[in-house]
Amino acid sequence: MEPRSATLSLSEMPVLLRGEAAPIHRWIDQWSNSRALCLVLMTIIGTALFGAAVGSWRDALQAGYTALKFPLLILLTTLGTALLNGMLAPLLGLNIRFSQSLLAVLLSFTIFAMIVGSFSPLMFFLIWNTPPMQSAQTATAYRSVLLVQVAIIAFAGIAANVRLLQLLEHLSGKRSVAFKILFAWLAANLFLGSQLCWIMRPFIGSPGLPVQFLRPDAFRGNFYEAVFYSITTLLSQKN
Repeated sequence: MEPRSATLSLSEMPVLLRGEAAPIHRWIDQWSNSRALCLVLMTIIGTALFGAAVGSWRDALQAGYTALKFPLLILLTTLGTALLNGMLAPLLGLNIRFSQSLLAVLLSFTIFAMIVGSFSPLMFFLIWNTPPMQSAQTATAYRSVLLVQVAIIAFAGIAANVRLLQLLEHLSGKRSVAFKILFAWLAANLFLGSQLCWIMRPFIGSPGLPVQFLRPDAFRGNFYEAVFYSITTLLSQKN
């Protein structure tokens, strides 16, 4: 029965991408191990392909590192956000269990992963036609790759959260409640995801630094200190 259930889960992916709230609501109400496993696998595959494409500008080793780290980042963010959401949602008007919160967040990240994964051939093509790191245009190439990466991730994130909003509205029955919950969940995503990104850097790798899985100072400081330092340094230079 399990292989058949997994096949059925794969066939349900178009329903997920269309954001059909009624069947997705049933999935959340009735936990299925095979469906959850299928969603995790799709998330890993999509984010690993995109991570490999992004890291390949540096070299094959960085591509392998990023293909491992990007799925890990997304899955850890999913788990942490689900824990926070399980506590926040009842306070904002939606009474859901942790398993329902976990599956809702996982569904959203699966949509995100499938979108970024579909962009991986385009990213590979861009990398193939971008000047290599050792060229005279290294700085420009690095910024270009980074900008395209951010644009694709932002587009996928917006699309995934539009679908999540539709689901939350269906679950709560009120658009105002859905917006409040989505805002709280996005804040949790930003808070947790940005710090995990800081710890797990680099994903592309700065041209002046060696290829590493993690920086030696990965757990020193935090994302918010770095942002604050960058802002104060910029303002002091202007003055």
